[in-house]
Amino acid sequence: MPPAGTDLRLQQLQLLMQYRSMRDKPATLPGVEDVRFDVFSPDGEDGVLLYIFGLIGFKSRRCVDVGGAGITASNTANLIVHHDFRALVLDGNEHGIARTMKAYRRYRPTHPPKCVNAWISRENINAVLAEHSVTGEIDMLSIDLDGVDWWILDALNVIEPRVIVVEYQDILGPDRAWTVPYRPDFSVDDHPVNDGDGYNYCGAGLSAFVKLLRSRGYRLVGCNRTGYNAFFVRSGEGDDLLPEVATESCFTSDWNRYGMAHRFPLVADKEWTTVP
Repeated sequence: MPPAGTDLRLQQLQLLMQYRSMRDKPATLPGVEDVRFDVFSPDGEDGVLLYIFGLIGFKSRRCVDVGGAGITASNTANLIVHHDFRALVLDGNEHGIARTMKAYRRYRPTHPPKCVNAWISRENINAVLAEHSVTGEIDMLSIDLDGVDWWILDALNVIEPRVIVVEYQDILGPDRAWTVPYRPDFSVDDHPVNDGDGYNYCGAGLSAFVKLLRSRGYRLVGCNRTGYNAFFVRSGEGDDLLPEVATESCFTSDWNRYGMAHRFPLVADKEWTTVP
């Protein structure tokens, strides 16, 4: 299990205060690429989220994690364990949900997230959230389904996240606004091309998410270390502190270059939908 406890909480509170003290001097702020660290997250996400909330502040301390079974490689666990977030975790893997519930029992005092085993689709996402009393403004939404993520985000309308984290299909590069076609039962396991060195046919390109979220008043502010999780912040939240970045800035890792050169050709001729 990842480490947790009073020392880590205090260290992160000190970082939060440091970021807050820098808000009056935007020129002194570090870039997203300089603040990445991991407690539970896989690739720097915990540090980026702490930085974002250090600049825009916490409000509701509520978050939703769609496809978030598990506590390791989690975008929300650090906020839950060390920053008193109340969370709803949704996942279609029954065993994964059971493991998640068991894992959080080891961290005290923590508000254990409400963990729900549900196969999420465009047709049910809003009803599932409403059923569990999650509506209106929340601090953060994370979506990582390895599937029809763009379509579900497009349908989502009962919550208003201040910060959104999405996993994008990096092999599509910075310009292709593509997503896999919508199927409510889409599974990566149904496509043999996903049996190799990564899930090649699933999800959507970063440009597709930028188009959708920009139309709803969000801007892209950065990505994780390897370049497959992107961070969006709502307009009116730290606009001068967290400037919009170009999609190209999220494709600088060796993993990105390898994926675009060697994995993309495996799926270039498969069926994709270009988003408007």
